[in-house]
Amino acid sequence: MVDRLAVLLERFSVTAQVFHAGALCGINTLEAEPGVGQLHLIQRGPLEVFHGNTSLRIDAPSLLLYPRALTHRFVSDDARGADMACANVRFEGGAQSPISAALPDVVCLPLDSLHGAQDVLALLFEEAFTQRCGRTALVNRLFEVVMIQVLRQLMEAGEVKGGMLAGLSHPRLRNAVVAMHEAPAKDWTLDELARVAGMSRSVFATHFREALGITPGQYLQGWRVGLAQQALRHGKPLKVVASDVGYGSEAALSRAFKAHSGVSPREWKRQQATQ
Repeated sequence: MVDRLAVLLERFSVTAQVFHAGALCGINTLEAEPGVGQLHLIQRGPLEVFHGNTSLRIDAPSLLLYPRALTHRFVSDDARGADMACANVRFEGGAQSPISAALPDVVCLPLDSLHGAQDVLALLFEEAFTQRCGRTALVNRLFEVVMIQVLRQLMEAGEVKGGMLAGLSHPRLRNAVVAMHEAPAKDWTLDELARVAGMSRSVFATHFREALGITPGQYLQGWRVGLAQQALRHGKPLKVVASDVGYGSEAALSRAFKAHSGVSPREWKRQQATQ
């Protein structure tokens, strides 16, 4: 079976930086920071969480993920508090990351539902709540491992509705999605993608649109533009980027780029420079 996450994570990395470990007491508000999500691991509650017009009560050890910037408030016992380890999470590409964009606003999962994660979680809490050399670097890496396990869990459980992760969750469509991820510059036709998925052309096109909310052609264009944005951030010349992502000229890439993002590559670069 194709590895649905490997190419995705190679192209768009996820990094974590721990900022709290220990008891969190009383009322604590975490303000949204543009381009930054947060991952909270609650070892012991109870804890109430408020975001927007929604609230959650957490009584069992749980994971709480905000993949995009969202102000939220924790309310716990003033004296005893709740034992937590918290990290800022950054997806390469920020708000334009295909991983971040494919996730719901909030993910809340019991820790015991993360299959195969118990040893990682035990080590993370042990390291987070002690002061040993290399602690921060190790806890950061463990948070990143937990993020991968969360993505795997959501896909394998079929809990992602719509978007890229829904396509990667589908037993047949995922083969076509991974093929586009692995070879974005290939001149993919609908017939070729359907063949990779092991489906007829019409069934593939219908199921793809139902699962991801867009056509295969639109998905491929979005993936290519996302790769182009990543390359431009790293300083690659537009002409080289166009060839790398499957467009025969700068003009062709610029047309696709503007159709997808609303601005030309040069305008997009100027916007990025001012952020």
